[in-house]
Amino acid sequence: MAKKLERDLGLFAVIAISIGAMVGSGIFILPALALKMAGPAVILAYLVAGLLVLPAALSKAEMATAMPEAGGTYIYIERGMGPLLGTIAGLGTWFSLSFKGALALVGGVPYLVVLFDLPVKPVALGLAVVLIAVNMFGAKQTGRLQIGIVAAMLAALVWFVGGGAGSIEAVQYDGFFAEGPGGLFAATGLVFVSYAGVTKIASVAEEVENPGRNIPLGILGSLGFTTVLYVLIVAVVVGIVPGEELSGSLTPMADAAQVALAEPGVVAVVAAAILALVSTANAGILSSSRYPLAMSRDKLMPPSLSTISDRFNTPTLAISLTGAVMLALIAFVPILEIAKLASAFQILVFVLINVALVAFRESDVEEYDPEFESPLYPWMQGFGAVGGLALLTQMGTVPLIGAAIITAGAVAWYFAYVRDRIDREGVARDVVRRSVGRRAVEQTRSTVTDGGGYEVLVPVTEETTEDREASLLGIAADIVRGGSGTVRVVQFDEVPDQTPLERASAEQSPADIEFEERTDRLAADVDAPVEYGEVVSHDTKHAVVNFAKHHDSDLVVLERDSTELRSGLFSDDFRWILDHAPCDVVAVSGADLESVETLGIVTNRGPYDSLKIEIADALASEAGATIELVYPVSPDASPERRETLRDYHDEIASVCSAPVESTLVETDGETVDELTDATRTVDLVVVSDDGGRVRRSLFGRKRDRLADEVEAASIQVHPHSSRRPGALGRLVERVAF
Repeated sequence: MAKKLERDLGLFAVIAISIGAMVGSGIFILPALALKMAGPAVILAYLVAGLLVLPAALSKAEMATAMPEAGGTYIYIERGMGPLLGTIAGLGTWFSLSFKGALALVGGVPYLVVLFDLPVKPVALGLAVVLIAVNMFGAKQTGRLQIGIVAAMLAALVWFVGGGAGSIEAVQYDGFFAEGPGGLFAATGLVFVSYAGVTKIASVAEEVENPGRNIPLGILGSLGFTTVLYVLIVAVVVGIVPGEELSGSLTPMADAAQVALAEPGVVAVVAAAILALVSTANAGILSSSRYPLAMSRDKLMPPSLSTISDRFNTPTLAISLTGAVMLALIAFVPILEIAKLASAFQILVFVLINVALVAFRESDVEEYDPEFESPLYPWMQGFGAVGGLALLTQMGTVPLIGAAIITAGAVAWYFAYVRDRIDREGVARDVVRRSVGRRAVEQTRSTVTDGGGYEVLVPVTEETTEDREASLLGIAADIVRGGSGTVRVVQFDEVPDQTPLERASAEQSPADIEFEERTDRLAADVDAPVEYGEVVSHDTKHAVVNFAKHHDSDLVVLERDSTELRSGLFSDDFRWILDHAPCDVVAVSGADLESVETLGIVTNRGPYDSLKIEIADALASEAGATIELVYPVSPDASPERRETLRDYHDEIASVCSAPVESTLVETDGETVDELTDATRTVDLVVVSDDGGRVRRSLFGRKRDRLADEVEAASIQVHPHSSRRPGALGRLVERVAF
């Protein structure tokens, strides 16, 4: 049994870790950089960023109380969106938190340089080693250290705000919106990362006492407090230091303290900066090290990373790996630029968090039972997702490219290591699948309910036998029976190009007389209005299509030509009619409804076409047959997918008049052998077209092969292009199902 982490982080430790993860580089380094973009409106940028973080904070608080496990963001996105996006979120957030922790240490040392002549990198590396060791000793020690650090840091910051407020000069706020909305949103995107730590506590949720109470209180309390603190601090800094001096400074708060609080104030601010940035790095190691731990438990990373020390009860290997990454970044990488790239990815992760919550809420996952629920759902999550995407557009080209590189690396890791080790999927895919299934069922219900009023064309030729015409007419009659439709049986005679059509039409051959007598005889045996006629042409396929178009036919029922006359990019007459008919087409091969007891409906990956269900139900009802829904699934299909498909079949069954049974066939989706075997016990197989004209011409049709290879008679339903979903709709159907 996997060893569990001890729950020993109380509410004050939760708040301390969250505040400590936020109050760092975001307030001690970024205000001067953001001032270049927004001017004095940088004050408002911090407020807007806090509001945009709120939806993700609420979403994370809810999901953390439902799944109080180590891993936080990764856990929620992986469970909600699936292993692929979980891998991207897990690795990306792990790297971004490591980057931010390293940035905090490197960015904090310049404040020390204000008082002491120290080398930046060696000091930053020494602090990192100390913090890695502290995290090794246990979360309780980390939480206690964090409380002490945050208490001292906040005392200094409160003194800074209180002591500096009296030195504010109103003239410093002139031209507040001089940079316009573009500057404001650009600054908001830059300082957004200042709040990234608010949800870090969710990554150690497995170690929090009473998570249903302490996690939401800790997240929301720390966010509210920090937002107010940020706004007050930036307002004081901007109001004290002239803009031309503040812009671009590496130590903006020390500059402000020098003006308002003199030397004691500078010492206090430097101490607060060091404590804050060390706190950020400490919280970063604590939270980021839990990502490889959680991913290892889910087989997304090597199993050794989930090992928990018997002595310290901490994930020592995961902490060591995270610490090694931070040390390498401090020593060799221009960390500020990379941290900016990581912040863009952090915004994207927050967007995914909001989407993941919607997936959980809309799913039927019984285990999802949060003690805290986000208010204003789903508007709050929609605001967070749209706002985050809008901020991404303001981050510039380089951060977006960097986030894309991190994403590409995570995707490569997924396909190289993860994909063959897991067989689960996220609840979002199941939500989409169920949504697509519900729409398909409603469309089927509408089609079946409104069916029967078809104008059906049955084209025959002189070579059509009486048995074949009887079969086609019977199927057409079953389709229109009960409605106001009509069956038109038309014999199409083709004459040589040299023969004038007027003369050919005027001449009535014995075959024409036989056709009229035969159709009269067959029409008397069906309970549906039947009309018949004859058409003479030089090209039968064009004549069939033109007749259907001019007579507003809704459906063409014709005999399937199973002989491949030509191949490649050239098509036979039968395929040409399928591609050019102005309406739906039903192609029949050897169907004898008198002996049908079981009618099998086979579909490709995706929902059943509503027309196919309608026609199958009409035929089965008239024949007193049972419908068997045959659906292909891959051998590694998740239990959730199988359950959803069974539910979908049950809903289809409720629409049909005939009795319905369900069969899921194990297949890789690339061959028809398994489907052929599954239909050996049925008397009539109903399949449908599965591609457009170009795809059929170049690659053939899998369902044509099935119709050729099954032992039973077959009916192929070819919906008109106006019935089919667009390219995006087909993609969603195939991915979901």
